[in-house]
Amino acid sequence: MKKIISIDKAPLAVGPYSQAVVHNNMIFLSGQICINPETSEMERDSIARQTRRVLHNIKNILEEAGSSLDKVLKCNVYISSMEKFEDMNEVYKEFFSVNPPARVTVAVKELYDDLDIEMDVIAYI
Repeated sequence: MKKIISIDKAPLAVGPYSQAVVHNNMIFLSGQICINPETSEMERDSIARQTRRVLHNIKNILEEAGSSLDKVLKCNVYISSMEKFEDMNEVYKEFFSVNPPARVTVAVKELYDDLDIEMDVIAYI
């Protein structure tokens, strides 16, 4: 049975998708962007700040579902330019410093509202 996760400590889903779905002790998060859930504003002044906000949103969703960043198995990173990879990666290492998950990082032509990063993860509970 699938369970839909919706919390206000991360940007609310405003379309035909869920923040996350839990099934068989696995949690699948939708792509997260740099919206601060407290202000509903985007934190977009640098790739580092965007990455930090995205990972805080992911952390909040995972914890609400009974998981954590330590239980992330796979992370997909969509970035606006590989020229921003190193700055993103420095922040990413702050959140996944030990036993990091498998990861794909791809540069994409365009992200929502000209943002620099979007991430989604799969974790266990």
